[in-house]
Amino acid sequence: MFSALRQTLTSLALGICCTSPAFANTSPPGEIAGQQTRHIATMFPGRMTGSPAEMMAADYLNQQFSQLGYQSDIRRFNTRYLYTTKDGHQSWHNVSASSVIAAREGIKPQQIIIMAHLDTYSPLNDNDVNNNLGGLTLQGVDDNASGLGVMLELATRLKDIPTRYGIRFIATSGEEIGTLGAEDVLKRMTASEKKNTLLVINLDNLIVGDKLYFNSGKSTPAAVSKLTRDRALALARQLHVQATTNPGANAKYPKGTGCCSDADVFDKAGIPVLSVEATNWSLGKKDGYQQRAKSKAFPDGSSWHNALIDNQQYLDKWLPHRIEKRSHDVVRVMLPLVKELAKAGK
Repeated sequence: MFSALRQTLTSLALGICCTSPAFANTSPPGEIAGQQTRHIATMFPGRMTGSPAEMMAADYLNQQFSQLGYQSDIRRFNTRYLYTTKDGHQSWHNVSASSVIAAREGIKPQQIIIMAHLDTYSPLNDNDVNNNLGGLTLQGVDDNASGLGVMLELATRLKDIPTRYGIRFIATSGEEIGTLGAEDVLKRMTASEKKNTLLVINLDNLIVGDKLYFNSGKSTPAAVSKLTRDRALALARQLHVQATTNPGANAKYPKGTGCCSDADVFDKAGIPVLSVEATNWSLGKKDGYQQRAKSKAFPDGSSWHNALIDNQQYLDKWLPHRIEKRSHDVVRVMLPLVKELAKAGK
């Protein structure tokens, strides 16, 4: 019964938001990303790891990639997370997670991975539930339909462009309960695949933050950072897109490097990383977790996991046109950067 319902709802979602090649060729940068961001957030709220909403969102993404001509598949893996009640009792919740991997091979065996997590926050304790953190109503516009939207636009605009290096698009599950999807991807990669992965680009939280950041991994070689992070910043300046990098005000996070999320998994494995995010590394503990100045609309200076804030209606009210503006900015920088890195047309 659930399988039939999932197919029906996914078919409905596909009918509402499909991108034709003609539209992709004529639409301004960021328009596809903005539409996909809104669509994913509102059609699939509560994309918690292992939830029906996550499975339907994975189906949707898989169909989108397949229609664009990519080799795409859903990769499911079993995992669990610990839940704590208000009286301190802890229990394991077993879940079946759904990541999506789409690929197009290049002339050479090397590849670039473009990644964004699919899942929304899963409440980990009773306090989370009482504070509206996560749950079935969390749309996750910022975290992380925004990253998925940009990823889909990049896939759309790159689909007919030959590249020397292969491109993998990965929508991971389990990021919110411990970067488990990224760990699953890394675990299944062969030694050769790891060696041939030139870069992992992680797209996460692109809307709410004050500033757009391009950060390298701590283990990313300086020469690679120059070709990726520094090149992204140079493109942003040329295109009059406001962007910066972590100023390094917190000793734990050196200048120009990022923190946390799925990118960390690959960084710790010694694979070069470029993190694309919107936040404010100059506020709070200067660790990137405070996205903007505290205000009436954002009392904690962030929208993290909050179902009452990280939704389309609320963000449109307090940050009007931000979804479209930030989608536009990110795509304008990332599209030429990916073309350069993948050596398009060569």
